[in-house]
Amino acid sequence: MPALEDLFSKWCSLLLQLEIKSTKITENTFALIAKEYSQTGRYYHDLQHIFHVLETIKILENLTNQLTSVELAAWFHDVVYDSKAQDNEEKSAMYATNLMKSLEIDSNTIANVNSLILSTKLHQADINDIDSQILLDADLAILGSPVQQYLTYAKNVRQEYAWVSDRDYQNGRRRFLEQFLQRKRIYYTDAMFEKLEQSARSNLTAELRTDTINFSI
Repeated sequence: MPALEDLFSKWCSLLLQLEIKSTKITENTFALIAKEYSQTGRYYHDLQHIFHVLETIKILENLTNQLTSVELAAWFHDVVYDSKAQDNEEKSAMYATNLMKSLEIDSNTIANVNSLILSTKLHQADINDIDSQILLDADLAILGSPVQQYLTYAKNVRQEYAWVSDRDYQNGRRRFLEQFLQRKRIYYTDAMFEKLEQSARSNLTAELRTDTINFSI
């Protein structure tokens, strides 16, 4: 788990880019976001996930059109998360809108962030939308991680779906795995494709071949 200080530093840097210099505002908004990501029942979709997404975006930042929007979307894309719900992305976008309005962030940025967050619902990006491609690649970077890290992710996400029976969970996960394996590419950007595509496909394929699927949709 990254230190809260490291995440707070990233939040401070982002708000400074937006010319928000109030220490009180920075601290208060970070506390609000951290509280959401630290709620009971979050085992994978937590602050560590956000940290890893932001770190991946950093690798790809030279490709972005609107880096600030991509980073804001990374912070907010899972801020509302309920494994029993079907509208987490929409609610996360609304949460982001309300908080960004309170920070007096311009409407174009708010619209961009909303669009980016909503793209994570189906994990599909337009061929010309590099910012969505970067966010989605960063969000799924875990799929191409080393096996032990991948298995830890699997166990953590399964805990978030503890209310689902093993049979239903396995069926749902199988659909998820097959959906990504059927894609021509899991990762949109060339950098992520070259770095993680092979390992991601290996991880997903290996999971499909096991007797018990430990992952979640």
